[in-house]
Amino acid sequence: MHSAGLALCWIGPVQPPSLNCASGLLATSYGGTRGAGTRLIPVESLLNLHRKGRMQISMPPPQIYVEKTLAIIKPDIVDKEEEIQDIILRSGFTIVQRRKLHLSPEHCSNLYVEQYGKMFFPNLTAYMSSGPLVAMILARHKAISYWKELLGPSNTLVAKETHPDSLRAIYGTDDLRNALHGSNDFAAAEREIRFMFPEVIIEPIPVGQAAKDYLNLYVTPTLLKGLTALCKEKPADPFIWLADWLLKNNPNKPKLCHNPTAEEL
Repeated sequence: MHSAGLALCWIGPVQPPSLNCASGLLATSYGGTRGAGTRLIPVESLLNLHRKGRMQISMPPPQIYVEKTLAIIKPDIVDKEEEIQDIILRSGFTIVQRRKLHLSPEHCSNLYVEQYGKMFFPNLTAYMSSGPLVAMILARHKAISYWKELLGPSNTLVAKETHPDSLRAIYGTDDLRNALHGSNDFAAAEREIRFMFPEVIIEPIPVGQAAKDYLNLYVTPTLLKGLTALCKEKPADPFIWLADWLLKNNPNKPKLCHNPTAEEL
């Protein structure tokens, strides 16, 4: 059917179709235990089905993901963590990951690299490294903008005047000690989450070279260890054995601790 731009592959005992160009019908013969006959199929119907199928194949699947942002409870209000987490959860966020750690001044400089060169930068790094802090990955629809709205203005004194119900107005002290941190935009959120949680996967899922880099860094080393152990063990069911091994030895699985201590970073 070159004139219609549609190639048909006919498989089975029936006769190949014949095209009646004048009527625009495709005649197919069929036979079997229930008798034989001829079926007429409008060519336009086949073409529509062909176009629809081709369109569905060419359209990429929808990319659905929940936006994430980084939240930090700063050193001077770490004792309010439980209270703040309750507010976060009641505001519709999910706390995807959490860790308590103590940053060095050098790591604080890397975290706030966008502020480098400003007058308050030395005081900021000294403040952020003065004690343990709590870092969290928050997720929800439009997480970045909603968390910034919940925080209020970065200057606590301004927040107390213009947004008295915001978190910085409630927990902050002054323009430097503003209690909490939130990523400014998607690029900042991605960079800051990777800084605090280097092994986390950030959606959209990376593709191309970024995906290869992630696999080489975080997946391949563990998988090679598992496959090596599998060869030594030679279990009866290698698939189940490897699946169980990966579950037990996953370096990224959550670690529960009833008495958490601050990590040194």
